[in-house]
Amino acid sequence: MSISSVIDLPTFEALKESMGADFINELAQAYFDETPLLLAKLQQALARQDCDLFRQAAHSIKSTSNSFGALEFGTLAKELEMMGRAANLEGAPGKVGQLVADYSIVQKRLEELCHG
Repeated sequence: MSISSVIDLPTFEALKESMGADFINELAQAYFDETPLLLAKLQQALARQDCDLFRQAAHSIKSTSNSFGALEFGTLAKELEMMGRAANLEGAPGKVGQLVADYSIVQKRLEELCHG
């Protein structure tokens, strides 16, 4: 995942326009506060093989990430959501690890777009 392509700019700009340039920073901060908690919840659900909690956490990550234009990140979260819905977490550890690793890239790029 390259830093420049991690956020779909038309999606981000549409959100910024609809919410206002000032409010986008507040929304982004809420995303930065919430997403690490959701990632931790996803990891805990995986460790416990709690498919329902796993699905819920992945769904939340997917929805908010897609809103900001983090479409590739959101797609990976959707894959995890579908795994939880199917109650089949085989292969999930690698995907969760990738999601956790990719979040720092998403956060860095969103911070650049909001403040830069």
